[in-house]
Amino acid sequence: MNTLQELERKTEQIREKMYEAYYNSYDYSEIVEISQELDNLLNQLDEMKNRRDES
Repeated sequence: MNTLQELERKTEQIREKMYEAYYNSYDYSEIVEISQELDNLLNQLDEMKNRRDES
């Protein structure tokens, strides 16, 4: 299982990848795919933080 720090680091990496794709690409389907991956990671991160706070 991913730790909170690993998810935060991965989230930042994917966010940077999305910005880079936006500024350097005309392929918006690629940007949407990266955005969906980022959304998934953010949901995992939120869930993990909520579980931690409930403990």
